[in-house]
Amino acid sequence: MSTRLILADDHLLVREGCRSLLERGGMDVVGEASDGYEAVRLAQRLQPDVAVLDVSMPLLNGLDTARQVRQVSPRTKIILLTIHDEPQYVLEALHVGIRGYVLKRQSAADLTAAIREVLGGALYLSPGVSRAVVEAYLHKSSDPTDPLTARERQVLQLVAEGKGTKEVAALLGISVKTAESHRTRIMQKLEIHQTAGLVRYAIRRGLVQA
Repeated sequence: MSTRLILADDHLLVREGCRSLLERGGMDVVGEASDGYEAVRLAQRLQPDVAVLDVSMPLLNGLDTARQVRQVSPRTKIILLTIHDEPQYVLEALHVGIRGYVLKRQSAADLTAAIREVLGGALYLSPGVSRAVVEAYLHKSSDPTDPLTARERQVLQLVAEGKGTKEVAALLGISVKTAESHRTRIMQKLEIHQTAGLVRYAIRRGLVQA
């Protein structure tokens, strides 16, 4: 039986390229998503063997998408396909339970190799990120701490993407009052009191792209 995968990336060209590569390798791409929420829904419905996720996606970033995919489809192995090689991203990804971390600047064969490795039970890191993890370890870096809850990260990402309180409430299925309360707690926890500051924080955390 061929490997069943879902792809999540907000760039159609990237998804088309990955699909073509993987299908030539005998794998079956059973679903595609352009944002994190769609990826979670696909994972829950399709229960794929592997989910390949971009880190920077609208509505829900790749790391929080991975957290939710692990809840709705525990057997799915998750691989991040990303431009980010900074140690904080890699370490947080490992902390989340991601089994593969592939840089977009690597060759196409790197993604195929990652899929086969993680399906075999191994952990796969692109050559470009292995050194970053080693350096982080040598400098005694620990898993990154985040003062925000998962829901607060979702609200922060949506705010940083320019969504108003009513839009945030509608997207998350919560009341406007609850959305406003989340925003207030985020500002208190981060000691940031302006939207521009929240946007800068979200960019630093990789929740949105500059």
